[in-house]
Amino acid sequence: MELKPYRDNVGALLFNADGLVLVARRADLPNAEGAAGGWQLPQGGVDAGEDLRVAVLRELAEEVGTDKAEIIAEYPGWLTYDFPPELAARGFRIAQKYRGQRQRWFALRFTGTDADIRLDADAQPEFDAWRWARIEELPGLAIAFKRDIYAELARAFAHLAAR
Repeated sequence: MELKPYRDNVGALLFNADGLVLVARRADLPNAEGAAGGWQLPQGGVDAGEDLRVAVLRELAEEVGTDKAEIIAEYPGWLTYDFPPELAARGFRIAQKYRGQRQRWFALRFTGTDADIRLDADAQPEFDAWRWARIEELPGLAIAFKRDIYAELARAFAHLAAR
């Protein structure tokens, strides 16, 4: 596993006007053990040569169907996690190719309305449900191998959750 590279990735904490963060339930992990239904923050891979700020807005549009957001903060460094070996064994393609993900996280202000969130915007939706959550809920919603990152994000961006 250590010989595989990390995949470059961006993630989004999308804050609404009430200081809540958008979380979405993975369509392929609706009952993931220990993941409270597979809830996560929008995230995705970075294309070769792509600017990270462009990538996070693209991923947000692809995964939750909206581009109604503006970047308000950026985590100052990269955060990494390793995929559990069982993901590769279960045929999860990305875990077969990569050791894990190296992520740059952004906080964004949502400038739209709830009607602008469209999980069906992509032909193969990654998520089947979404909701607004308090930032301190994030670690408890995360699948085990992402929990430390979500705890760090909740700490680092807590000041943005104030209305």
